[in-house]
Amino acid sequence: MKVTRYSEGCGVLISDIQLADLSDTQLADLRTIFAEHGLLFFRDQDFSPQDHLQFAQRFGSIVVNKFFRATEEFPEIAEVRKEKDQHTNIGGGWHTDHSYDDIPAMGSILVARKLPETGGDTQFANLANAYDALSPKLKSLIENLRAVHSNKHLYGENGLYRMTDLAEHLGGMDRVGDATHPVVIIHPESGRKVLYVNPGHTIQFEGWDFTESRNILDELYAHVTQPQFTCSFKWSPGSVTFWDNRCTWHQANNDYQGQARLMHRITLAGSALTAA
Repeated sequence: MKVTRYSEGCGVLISDIQLADLSDTQLADLRTIFAEHGLLFFRDQDFSPQDHLQFAQRFGSIVVNKFFRATEEFPEIAEVRKEKDQHTNIGGGWHTDHSYDDIPAMGSILVARKLPETGGDTQFANLANAYDALSPKLKSLIENLRAVHSNKHLYGENGLYRMTDLAEHLGGMDRVGDATHPVVIIHPESGRKVLYVNPGHTIQFEGWDFTESRNILDELYAHVTQPQFTCSFKWSPGSVTFWDNRCTWHQANNDYQGQARLMHRITLAGSALTAA
């Protein structure tokens, strides 16, 4: 197994390995690498949906997504799909998967199944490195705060996605809700402090005025999206990404109008977050 730094502050590329044929020792090594970096890229994988499911089950418990359609054969695998005639894509803004749950997801494993000829890259951000680089003043301001995370504005009856051409492909309208989490958490494996807010799901700080919250949140978001904390992954057939939802953001570029894109995603269960 070869581990190569992918960018200055975001992710590693794992090569000379097939995820479908991992030994127990290789799996243990991957756990260590995942805890350290939080974002793993793989290429040239021979990785069927059954392989995808078996790998995820070896790594942890699976959470079935409330809103995405599943594959016919495996209900644990969600389809992240955009058809040729659709204009809106899923995950087109910076977010963290399942931060709106009381116990957020640990990780997500995304596999390329059908790719556009051009476009469709996924961008990522490292929230541990971003936290480390915050000013002492801003760290002090946010260290004891909690934030409200929600999916109502996206998947609820009047949510953004319900007003788009994705609406007929989504379920779960009756299962929307909110959760609150610490703004700064301790990552359970690496022990690092991590900024745990995201533009897609974080509404405001608990107990704060909405406008005051947004002013600080927007400052944090602008900080995280600086080039030194982000990277962009260009998909190719056989590509797989595995990211830690507790210390990364991601967003899918919607720059392939008139082309189809299909990804398979499995989400892994996490544990309650601990404030720093």
